[in-house]
Amino acid sequence: MKWLILSFIAIPTAELALLIYSGKTLGLFPTIAIILLTGVGGAYMAKRQGMKAWNELRTRMATMETPGNALIDSVCIFFGGILLIMPGFITDIVGIMLLFKGPRNFIRPFIQKWIYNKMKNGRIIMM
Repeated sequence: MKWLILSFIAIPTAELALLIYSGKTLGLFPTIAIILLTGVGGAYMAKRQGMKAWNELRTRMATMETPGNALIDSVCIFFGGILLIMPGFITDIVGIMLLFKGPRNFIRPFIQKWIYNKMKNGRIIMM
């Protein structure tokens, strides 16, 4: 819980500082253009990647396979899309990482371990 409160303070502060620095370095209009392009482009990419992940998830469920990786990919793409729509450069970088398969393959074992630990401690119950 402490990390959540800290992230709600630290991330917007860092984003704001980076936006101010970018505004001074690049100028106001290029900074706004970058923010708008990443928002629109991110929403488009999230939709494309999300539809691929959704189709894979549906296929796995139809063939009675476990949806493990497809489900984690879907959640990562969803959060990546949300991060790309938010204004800021740090959230854009993390959002782009969550949209592409390579970085997701790197992040997936950490998510799986986190879920496993939650299940082991009884915080997540599978029925």
